Amino acid sequence: MASKQGKKDNRLSDKEAMHIAETTDVSPGQAKELAEKHGKDKAKEEARNFKAEG
Repeated sequence: MASKQGKKDNRLSDKEAMHIAETTDVSPGQAKELAEKHGKDKAKEEARNFKAEG
């Protein structure tokens, strides 16, 4: 069985997702998806780009 050691936890808390949603106009669900895909540290930047592209 593979260990998850070394894998970063990119999940956002509800509070973090709400903050990104309020400051970038994406939904909290979209903010969480972006964090899982791009990493917690880049989620806000990706959310800004997501809205700019859409």
